[in-house]
Amino acid sequence: MKRFNQTAVSGLLAASVFPLAVAASEQPPLTIVITGSRTAQTVDETLVPVTVITRKDIEDKQAQTVAGLLRDVPGLVISNNGGLGKATSIRLRGTESDHVLVLMDGVKIGSATTGTAAIQHIPVELIDRIEVVRGPRASLYGSEAIGGVIQIFTRKGQGGFRPYAAAGAGSHNTTRLNAGVSGGSDGGWFGADIASIDSDGFNACRGKPSPDGAGCFTDEPDDDGYNDLSFSLNGGVRLGNRVTLSGRAFRSDADTQYDGSSVNQSDATVQSLGLNADIVASENWTVHLTGGQSRDISDNFRDGDYKSRFDTRRDQFSFQNDVKIGAGGLLVAGVDYLKDSVGGSTDYAVTARDNTAVFGQYQTRLGAHDVQFSLRNDDNQQFGNFTTGGVGVGHQFKSARVTASYSTAFKAPTFNELYFPGFGNADLGVEKARSLNVGVSGDAAPGRYTANLFHTQIDDLIAYDAAAGAPANIDEARITGLELTLDSHLAGWDVATSLTFQNPRASSGVNDGHRLPRRAKNFGSIDISRALGKLRFGAAIHAQGSAYDDLANTRRLDGFATVDVRSEYALAKAWKLDLRINNIFDEDYETAAFYNQDGVNGMLTLRYAPE
Repeated sequence: MKRFNQTAVSGLLAASVFPLAVAASEQPPLTIVITGSRTAQTVDETLVPVTVITRKDIEDKQAQTVAGLLRDVPGLVISNNGGLGKATSIRLRGTESDHVLVLMDGVKIGSATTGTAAIQHIPVELIDRIEVVRGPRASLYGSEAIGGVIQIFTRKGQGGFRPYAAAGAGSHNTTRLNAGVSGGSDGGWFGADIASIDSDGFNACRGKPSPDGAGCFTDEPDDDGYNDLSFSLNGGVRLGNRVTLSGRAFRSDADTQYDGSSVNQSDATVQSLGLNADIVASENWTVHLTGGQSRDISDNFRDGDYKSRFDTRRDQFSFQNDVKIGAGGLLVAGVDYLKDSVGGSTDYAVTARDNTAVFGQYQTRLGAHDVQFSLRNDDNQQFGNFTTGGVGVGHQFKSARVTASYSTAFKAPTFNELYFPGFGNADLGVEKARSLNVGVSGDAAPGRYTANLFHTQIDDLIAYDAAAGAPANIDEARITGLELTLDSHLAGWDVATSLTFQNPRASSGVNDGHRLPRRAKNFGSIDISRALGKLRFGAAIHAQGSAYDDLANTRRLDGFATVDVRSEYALAKAWKLDLRINNIFDEDYETAAFYNQDGVNGMLTLRYAPE
C-alpha cells in the first residue's frame, strides 16, 4: 500500500479543526483524578496537564491494547517490536522510555533491570481507567518520573451484583475472552475479573543474520504468536465512618514468540499486589497507608531450549497524611519506601537497593488563584540524597484557565545499565532534569480546548557510548514542545483532536543537534463518532512524522498515517456486537526499525453487560 503523503496528512489534521468553529460547546462531566497531586482533584483543579481515559472511552473506542489507548494522548509516542504482546515502549514528551513511571492501583510496576513496565501484558478488559500526567512528578513520586506518570486503575466492584462477559474473534486466528463479576454496598465491595487472548500473530521482524545483522540479527520469516491469561481481584470494607480497608491483586501470565538471534520466546509474568488503609483521624486529618509488591518475571527460550531467567521485585510502603489548613489549604506529607531486587540466571554485581523518601506538598485556592508547592528528598542506597521540587500556579479567568508550573526530577540508572555482564557501566551517575510548562484551557465556540507549551532539559543523559561499548552519562538533551487538544460536539458527531509539535534533541557531545531516537517531531490523532439509535460508529486517524531509530540519526523511520473504523450495535438491552477494523488502507510502517506492524486487521466481539 502506498504511504500517505505527510503534507496531505497535516492538512487533513488541520482541516478537521476548522469546521468545529460553528459547534456548540458541551461541558464535560466532572472527572476526579489523584495522580497529579496524590490527592483527589477535579481535572479543572489540577495545575499539571492530565489526560483521563475512562472505562467508557475504552468501550466506545473498542481498544484492544493499552498502547492503542495511549496513542491518543498528546505528547506520547509508542514504539512496538512486532505486534501483539511484543516489547512496547512509551516515550512521553520526548523523554526516554524509562523516564515514565507506571503505577497500577498506586503500586509502582516495571522491571528493575530494564526500567520499563510491560504494558503489552496488561489487558484493557481489566482496566477501569488510566490517568496520564505529562511532565515531571519526581517531587511526589521520586525516580523515574522525568517524562510523567501513568497510573492504571483496575476494575473495582460497586453497586449491586453485576456480571459481564465478552467473546471476540479476529485476524491472525485471534480469540479474546473475558468475564467478571462485582458487587457492593455501603459496607464494602468485591470484584473478580479474568481475561485471555490467543493469537497466531505475524512475522515480528524483517532482520538479517549476523554479522551483517540488523534489527533482530536473525532471519525467521514465521508467525510470532502470543497468548495471555490475566486476572484481577479487589475488595474492601468500611468500618464505620472513619476506616476503610481495601486490597487489590493483578497477575498476567503470557507466552510471547518473537525473532531473535539468542532467544525467540519468553514466558512472562507481571504481578501487582496492594493493601490500603484510609483512616479519618479527625475532621481535618486523613491518614493513608499503602503497602504493595510488584513482580516482573521473564523465562527466555531459543527454539524451546531454556536460556535465561530474569526475576525482579519491587517492595514498597507509603505513609501519607492529608491535613486541611484554613478554608482552602491542604498539606500533604509522608514517607515512601521502595526496595528493588533482582534475581534469575544472570549474575549482577549488585542485586538489591532501597530508597527512602520524605515528601511534602501544600496546595491552596485564593479566590481565582490556585497555588501548589511540593518538595521531596530521596535517600537512595547507591546514589545518596537527591532533592526535587515543584511549584505550580493557576488563575481562572471568565472563560479560560491559565496555569504555569516548574519542576525538577532525577532518574537512577537501571540494574542493566549498571551491571549487566559485558554491557553495564558501574560508574554511571543519575540523570537530572528540570521542566517548565505553561498551559491554557477552557470552553469556547469550538468546544473544550487545551494548549500546553513545555520545555525540559535533561543533564547527564544516559546513552550508549559506541566507543566504550557501554552506556555512559555522555549527553544532555533539550526538549521543547506544544500540545493541543480540542473536544467538540458538532451536529450529532463527537470529535476529539490531539496534536503535538516537539523538538527533542541532544544538546552536547558528538550527537549535538541530533534528534533523540524514536521521537517524531509532529504527530496527532482525530477521533470521530456518532450514535444513531441502537447503532454507534466511528473512525480514527493517527498520523506521525518521521523519526530516527538511533541517536546518530543514520537510520530513518518514515512517517505514516493509519485509519481505523468501528461500529457497535445494541442487539438487546444487555447485549452488544462490536466490529473494529484497523489500518483499513493497509499502511506499511514501523515504529522501531526492522520490526513489522500489522496491516489491515479486524476483531468482532459479542458483549454481555446488564445494567
